[in-house]
Amino acid sequence: MVSRREFYLSLIAVAVVAAWLGARSAAGPSTGFVRAAQAQMLGAKPFSFASVARRATPSVVNVFTTHRVKVAPFGAPLGSGDPFDDFFRQFFPGLPREMEQKSLGSGVIIDRDGFILTNHHVVANADEIQVKLSDTRSFPAELVGSDARTDLALIRVQSKELPTAQLGNSDELGVGDWVLAIGNPFGLEETVTAGIVSAKERVIGAGPFDNFIQTDASINPGNSGGPLIDQDGKVVGVNSAIYSRSGGSVGIGFAIPINLAMQVVGELRSHRRVVRGWLGVAMQDVTPELARSFGLSSDDGALISDIYRGGPAHRAGVRRGDVIVAFNGRPVKNSRELSRWASEVAIGASVKIEVVREGAKRTFEVVIVEAPVERGA
Repeated sequence: MVSRREFYLSLIAVAVVAAWLGARSAAGPSTGFVRAAQAQMLGAKPFSFASVARRATPSVVNVFTTHRVKVAPFGAPLGSGDPFDDFFRQFFPGLPREMEQKSLGSGVIIDRDGFILTNHHVVANADEIQVKLSDTRSFPAELVGSDARTDLALIRVQSKELPTAQLGNSDELGVGDWVLAIGNPFGLEETVTAGIVSAKERVIGAGPFDNFIQTDASINPGNSGGPLIDQDGKVVGVNSAIYSRSGGSVGIGFAIPINLAMQVVGELRSHRRVVRGWLGVAMQDVTPELARSFGLSSDDGALISDIYRGGPAHRAGVRRGDVIVAFNGRPVKNSRELSRWASEVAIGASVKIEVVREGAKRTFEVVIVEAPVERGA
């Protein structure tokens, strides 16, 4: 039998632990572990992502695509049009002339006008796009626009009664924050997986504008185009790629930040393509060895390895071998960062770039033009 003294000591211990957890909560955002401990102390259910998943799942869709490919007749070794082609057409008229390639991905409804955000690689070369909602309704979709360099695409269905996602701010996302990935891996609809943000601003060689959120939330084939959700149920990324030697998840997945995605969406809605600014230079990072040879105090900056004659930078007086160290007053760390900044400048706008040439700093004013399609930014 518990004595009165032991009973009061137990109450005091519970109160102290509860106060400590409350202080931890007030000092910053509660983690799932702290919430779970608080809930257990109060006799409630442990922390769960169930309410977040319920709110976010209706806005996630299946994206089915069909691509028709012409095939040579069976037995025509030289392909369509070879000497045997007429023979097979006459005596085997039922042989298929086309083959359908089907693919599956995910997407997220971003507004009530029927616009759906997904990956470029999900809908690339599609002849037909079909979208299926979580309530089993299905709609044909049209491709509004697509951008291979950021692997983003915007499609649209003709319906007004659609559940839409809440959009978050990926810049506020921190390494270690909880996130959910929602999609259709291997065709398994409405699959929800949980993990944390493992890293930000990852460069994985996917394109010139790599700026991925890395997460250990399970992402597999079919998740592409689906949303990455924060603890408040808001979309903070678009699941796009995985690192895997087997084809399945090994806990290293990548999502495009929603802030970048919505910049691209604005361009796709306005122009059906992304219009990017262009300096007219080819650049590379400054290595420690290059920094010493140029007499630079650090290896920050972007070395101009080539310049396009008649381009914006060339007309402004910039030369090959200059090292760009500032762009519109912002210090330049590397060539990738500078490429992204230049691509975001409005066409026709003037920017000031500061370069180091033969040990001296010089400033030039460059008028940004639209990037040619065949070249990068």
